[in-house]
Amino acid sequence: MRWTSALAIYVLFWSFSVFLVLPFGVKTTREVGGEHVPGQAESAPHEFRSGRTAWRVTVVATVLFVLFQLNYSYGWITPLSVDLFDRGNMVTR
Repeated sequence: MRWTSALAIYVLFWSFSVFLVLPFGVKTTREVGGEHVPGQAESAPHEFRSGRTAWRVTVVATVLFVLFQLNYSYGWITPLSVDLFDRGNMVTR
């Protein structure tokens, strides 16, 4: 695999990992015991720490990418191993 392809796949893993990491560790103003600001959603985080979130996302994306690379190299899971409809024997024209 070329390094540009690997970089593009890592960026995809990173962007998808944002959605995995964002919900964890968030405390609302009510949970912290702070005063609710009028017009603010009750589910809004009290404090958003972008640095910590970016670090967590990077760790998760790196672990997932390493697993992807190892699977790519060693072929642990292939398309035929997850063929649910037994289409591996079909001849396509």
